[in-house]
Amino acid sequence: MQSITPTGVEVFFDADDIIVSKTDLKGRITYANKVFVDICGYTEAELIGQPHSIIRHPDMPRCVFKLLWDTLAQGREIFAYVKNMTKRGDHYWVFAHVTPSYDPDQRVIGYHSNRRVPERRIIAALEPLYASVRAEEDRHRNGKDAVAAGTAMLTDFISAKNVTYDQLVFAL
Repeated sequence: MQSITPTGVEVFFDADDIIVSKTDLKGRITYANKVFVDICGYTEAELIGQPHSIIRHPDMPRCVFKLLWDTLAQGREIFAYVKNMTKRGDHYWVFAHVTPSYDPDQRVIGYHSNRRVPERRIIAALEPLYASVRAEEDRHRNGKDAVAAGTAMLTDFISAKNVTYDQLVFAL
């Protein structure tokens, strides 16, 4: 996968649109709706089979994705604000709702994500927090240490608010 340089240009999708994708258990894209394809700039063929991280923006704290995967591994849904990156390096913000997908025997077979346009005031509140957490992660050369430090910082922030992560997301 080639490295893409962020442009600093934000792109938007319509407030009535929903970005939808599905992945397998390893996070490889198995379905992408037209809104997803249109906003990210990849073709459907370029997306299918790729890790969902193909759209990960380098500004995003890695610990947010650890929280996401840990929550899904427990069979629970998660809501999160995420900054994604297009094929050209532009970015777009989403309010993501990710859920496990089950087979008829109630075994997790993948994940389903719906993303909506977030409120601008929430993004304005989150950007400094995400930047601080990412800066803390960047202070560590070892990836595991970086995620652990970011997780500790995010957890401390949430604990100081006397809420859970889910409560924080909906209180913003």
